[in-house]
Amino acid sequence: MRTEKEILNLVSEFAYQRSNVKIIALEGSRTNENIKKDKFQDYDFAFFVSDIECFTHEESWLSLFGELLFIQKPEDMELFPPDLDYGYSYIMYFKDGIKMDITLINLIDLNRYFSDSDGLVKILVDKDNLVIQEIVPDDSNYWLKKPTEREFYDCCNEFWSVSTYVAKGVFRREILFALDHFNNILRPELLRMISWYIGFNRGFDFSLGKNYKFINKYLTDKEFNMFLATFEMNGYRKTYQSFKLCCELFKYYSNKVSCLGNYNYPNYEKNIENFIRNNYEN
Repeated sequence: MRTEKEILNLVSEFAYQRSNVKIIALEGSRTNENIKKDKFQDYDFAFFVSDIECFTHEESWLSLFGELLFIQKPEDMELFPPDLDYGYSYIMYFKDGIKMDITLINLIDLNRYFSDSDGLVKILVDKDNLVIQEIVPDDSNYWLKKPTEREFYDCCNEFWSVSTYVAKGVFRREILFALDHFNNILRPELLRMISWYIGFNRGFDFSLGKNYKFINKYLTDKEFNMFLATFEMNGYRKTYQSFKLCCELFKYYSNKVSCLGNYNYPNYEKNIENFIRNNYEN
């Protein structure tokens, strides 16, 4: 696998060989000093060009970055509409294990790009000194945010409201319905509450990473293993046991956050647990 230095040099050389390429920016985790580097990190680049079509019309230039195994063009797909409403992107996997994303952006959209940026940007090439402001990679957009009391209530309300769908799905023997609500709504709200608990104890000036991937670093082994146990879903019985554990964990962490934030604690859990017990468990 090629090194980071080799990849960055390759991309920079490409820019200086192409008059159409004016600026190259590196994006994402490789710009973030708060994340430990490893060989699995993607390379995310933005190429600011004077004419996108000269690159999309004839794409042999992509092979200059290595031996391609697979490519995806989000802006060229029908089933999955692209997130980006300007520019054209390539998601590429190379034979040596490198994953590289290149987004072509018209130079006229430079200011829009920086306005929309998440802050994790580093300028690699600026041939004409077009970037006026100082660009320093910054991950503060992803830091934990202290909840307002209303946000705390809303999280509790959403969790307990959706919990009835999980219970109903299990007792109707509609496992996919139950799992969809469990995995896509219930557990994310539990994770949100746990993140607030961590924030109140450790501060709100850091990130837990994409998909909370660093959350285990701020929990005890026992706490994290209990959370992982909510993923045991092999059949209806296991799913319901995991659901009940998820509810217990949410009660624990929401009570902690209520005390730490000096928020009034809503009585949702008692009413909903009675509702589930009376309508689904009996």
